Amino acid sequence: MKVTEYIEHDATGLADLVRAGEVTADEVHAAARTAIESVNGELNALVGDLFDEPLAAGADGPFAGVPFAIKDLVLHAEGIPQRDGSRLLGPGFAFPYDTALMTRFRAAGLAALGITATPEFGFNAATEPVANGATRNPWDTSRSPGGSSGGSAALVAARALPVAHANDGGGSIRIPAAASGLVGLKPSRGRVSVAPDFADPLMGLGIEFAVTRTVRDAAGLLDAVHGSEPGDKYLLPGPATSYLDAVRPPAGPLRIAVTTTAPNGVPVDPACVAAVQATARALADAGHTVEEAAPRYDVEAFDTANLTAWCSFLADGAFGVAAALGVTLSTDVLEHTTFACAEYGRSLSALDMYAAERVFNATTRAVGGFFGDYDVLLTPTTASPNTAIGHLNADDPSLDARGWYDRIFAFAPFTAMSNITGAPAISVPGTPSPEGWPVGVQIVGRYAAEETLLGVAALLEEATPWADRRPAVLAH
Repeated sequence: MKVTEYIEHDATGLADLVRAGEVTADEVHAAARTAIESVNGELNALVGDLFDEPLAAGADGPFAGVPFAIKDLVLHAEGIPQRDGSRLLGPGFAFPYDTALMTRFRAAGLAALGITATPEFGFNAATEPVANGATRNPWDTSRSPGGSSGGSAALVAARALPVAHANDGGGSIRIPAAASGLVGLKPSRGRVSVAPDFADPLMGLGIEFAVTRTVRDAAGLLDAVHGSEPGDKYLLPGPATSYLDAVRPPAGPLRIAVTTTAPNGVPVDPACVAAVQATARALADAGHTVEEAAPRYDVEAFDTANLTAWCSFLADGAFGVAAALGVTLSTDVLEHTTFACAEYGRSLSALDMYAAERVFNATTRAVGGFFGDYDVLLTPTTASPNTAIGHLNADDPSLDARGWYDRIFAFAPFTAMSNITGAPAISVPGTPSPEGWPVGVQIVGRYAAEETLLGVAALLEEATPWADRRPAVLAH
C-alpha cells in the first residue's frame, strides 16, 4: 500500500480494505510507519521511537489492521514505558498490565505503533513539555496543535494515523481537535471505563477516548469501547442500536442554543465567532431552531473549584510518583507551573475538596436545567484558533498556580464546563481562519446523549465538509 493511498482513508475505510482482502494489515502498518516517519521530524509528535512491531491486537475486531498510537498519559499498555510528559518518570517506568480501555482498543483491532506526546501531567492546552520539546501543528509549524492530546492530534491531522488515543480533563480532546482540524468527541462521564486505576480521575473530570478525522470513526470507535467494567461507579444506558447508526442528520427539528461569549469574559477571536455563526446558519437551514442562549452559573466559584480539582490531582500524582521513586520534588524534575500547582494542591484541605464538590453539584444542576430547554449548545471550542509555540510555557517561573490556570483557560474558556457536568461534547472543524488555520466549533449535549451530538456532527460534516482540507505538513 502506497502512502498516497493510505492517507486517503479514515480508520473505517482502512478496516474495510483489510476485511475485503484488498490489502493486508502488515501492508497498512508499513504504510503508517513510513507516513509517521515522514512527518515526525517536523512535528515532534512521538515520545521515543516507533515500536519494533505493532502491539498485539485482535484480528477480527471492527478496526482490525488499523494503525493507532497511545497518548503518554493515563491509559497504558503492559510493559510499555509511560512518562506522563515529565522528567520525573524515567524511560524505564512501565505498568505490568493493560488498562481496561487498552484491552478494548486491542480487541477492536487497533494496532498501536508508538506513544504520542503530552504536556507534563496533561495540564496544558499546548504540548510543549521540557521532557520532549514542543510538538508542532501540521497546518503551521510555528503554532501548537493544542493540548493535552497534542501529539495524537498532530499525527492524525497530518494523516500519518487515522485515529489515536486521547483524553480530556478540561478540553484535552476537543482543544487539539479544534487547533488541528479534527473531530474530537469527549464522551459522557462513565461512558468509557477508566478501570482499573481510577474510579473518577480528576474528581470526575477526566475522560478517555480518541481523536479522529471523521464522525463515523468517532461513532464506530465508541461502539467498540464503551461500557462499564466490574467495580465501575457508572452504568450508563447504551444506544438504541449503535452509535454508528446515529451518524446521520437528526430526523426531527432540534432546539439549539448558541453563544460566542466566553463565560469568563475573555475576548473571542473573530474567526472563532464567524465559524460558530456559519455553523448556526447551516443548522437553521436544515430546519432546526437556533437561538442565542447560554447556561448561567457562578463562574468565579467554578474556576476556583476547577483549580482545586486540577491542583489536588497534580499533587496526588506528582508527590505519589516521587515517593515511589524516592525522588524529592523540585523544578529540577518538574516544570515551574507543575511544581507550583502541585505545591498548591498539597496545601488544600478536605474542606476545600468538599467546597469544590458543592460547586460542581450546583453547576451541574444549573446546566442540567438549561438542557431541559435545549437539545444542544453551540460554542467556539477555543477563544482563538490556536496559540503560538511558547505562548503556553509551563516552565515560566513567574506564574503561580492561579496565574497558570488563568492563562490556559483564557485560550480555552468553553470546554471545562462539560468536564464538570460530565456531559458529552464534540469539536468539529468549522470555517477556517483568514490564515487558513483550522477553527473548532463545539457542540455540547445532555448527559448520556452522544447519539444527538453524533447526528448533529454528521449533518455538519455533510453540509460543511472538511475531508478535502490538507495541512502544510502532510504524510508522504
